[in-house]
Amino acid sequence: MSDLKFEAAGLLGAALVRGLLSTTRLRREGQEHFLSHRTHGRPVVFAFWHGQLLPLVYYHRAEGIVVLVSEHADGEYITRVIERHGFGTARGSSSRGAAKGLKALIRAARAGSDLALTPDGPQGPARVFKPGALLAAQVTGLPVIPLGVGCSGGWRLGSWDGFLIPHPFSRIGVVYGRARVIPRDIERDELDQMAVAMGGELDLLTARAGELVR
Repeated sequence: MSDLKFEAAGLLGAALVRGLLSTTRLRREGQEHFLSHRTHGRPVVFAFWHGQLLPLVYYHRAEGIVVLVSEHADGEYITRVIERHGFGTARGSSSRGAAKGLKALIRAARAGSDLALTPDGPQGPARVFKPGALLAAQVTGLPVIPLGVGCSGGWRLGSWDGFLIPHPFSRIGVVYGRARVIPRDIERDELDQMAVAMGGELDLLTARAGELVR
């Protein structure tokens, strides 16, 4: 697909996101876990499941967060939409362009930007926290803020991640967990254990976000 078609798709997608999400209502819990870092000018790494991206694009718009996005074709669509909501992007993933994406994240962190990544992306398995997703936090020394998203009603696409599209006028819940620091000298087996634990935490935060909007 040509760049012009990607650009047109990005324009349309961004308009649809704004139109749909502007009708929703937000309830948040635990935002002090990342706001305390922002108050002191310290960037963080947000971590959440891939299928929960859409509500976060709207409710964290214009904050200058840099998102790790796959170099696959579907990543180009995501890039065009989120950049129109005030996000930066670092292209790469665990399966393609990993070193390039990591370098871009490191540059963004050094410039003072918050980072965001989906530890089960870009192609799954869904809700499996890959240890490699913690590498940016480990290298940069930034704390990881896990978060979960819930919705009172929405559509789930038939994609690998069950991508969430909220219904118009639905309620959105977002719950943030406590910051976690990844030691630079951590052993691989410890990193694997931490990834499993953080995956469980993302599920708990997602469940709590669902409770907020019942």
